[in-house]
Amino acid sequence: MTNIYKHILQSKVENQKLLAILLDPDKIDLNTIETLIEKINQSPATHIFIGGSTVENNILDQLIIRLKENIDLPLVLFPGNPSQISAHADGILFLSLISGRNPDYLIDHQVNAVSILNQMDLEVISTGYILIESGTQTAVERVSQTKPLDRNNINYVVHTAQAGEMLGNKLIYLEAGSGAKQAVPLEMIKKVANNIEIPLIVGGGIIDLYGIQKAYDAGADLVVIGTAFENDVNFFNTSI
Repeated sequence: MTNIYKHILQSKVENQKLLAILLDPDKIDLNTIETLIEKINQSPATHIFIGGSTVENNILDQLIIRLKENIDLPLVLFPGNPSQISAHADGILFLSLISGRNPDYLIDHQVNAVSILNQMDLEVISTGYILIESGTQTAVERVSQTKPLDRNNINYVVHTAQAGEMLGNKLIYLEAGSGAKQAVPLEMIKKVANNIEIPLIVGGGIIDLYGIQKAYDAGADLVVIGTAFENDVNFFNTSI
């Protein structure tokens, strides 16, 4: 597997937009995974993210193994806590919820993950994770016990993203949350993208291909689709 972060950086330089499909193990039936794999292979996805705010069905390793046998894309962990780490993946977004002030999600989970990651050969990509108000309480807000940032206070979000970059994060992730009623505002994406040098990921609340394109046009380097694909595996039947 090529260096995941190096590829993301190079794609940003070349203005080549990236797309990740986010798979929540709790919402996947391994008995019908062939259809899911077929639809992913037919999609324009460049990455697969795997994880969720809570994962309870204990199929993470099996899921990743099955995906790697049939899909030639980087598989990147998107964990809600250290229990969601698998040695079978290619990399991990080492998330710090910098929009919140709960120490468990700022540093504690990360410290607890170190002993696990030290035993694995995963590419670790430090990521500043910023939850944005989206019109409903998302799983991230509920589980992390943190409040999202005000979608109308764009300057504060920009400063949060810049602080994340100054702290050494390699990526900034603007997240509206799973099942969000509203996506991250386009003006917010634009201003954050214009004020950081590192790649920008945007996800949550994007419900169609037009929404993906609008996020790209606003400055997102990588867009994440989760709920929309979960609800309709034919989501990508129309090209972007």
